[in-house]
Amino acid sequence: MTEHSDALTLDKGVFTSRDPKRIAASLKRSAEKSRRRKTSAFRSALSMLTFYINRAGKSLPASRKKNLMRAKDELRKQFGKA
Repeated sequence: MTEHSDALTLDKGVFTSRDPKRIAASLKRSAEKSRRRKTSAFRSALSMLTFYINRAGKSLPASRKKNLMRAKDELRKQFGKA
């Protein structure tokens, strides 16, 4: 699974962190810095996380997938959408 995006410049290993808050904060920071995105920072960050979960989903252990789903909730909180 790639950690490269044309719209966002992601921190190395962002999806391997065990801390949902750290994953969400990294995605938020990347989305807010980006000048290449075509939509809001929130939508870009959430789309990148969803894309990663969907593409790597079958090979992800249940604990990692659960952690990434928690990162989605945390991303919503950090953007004030929850």
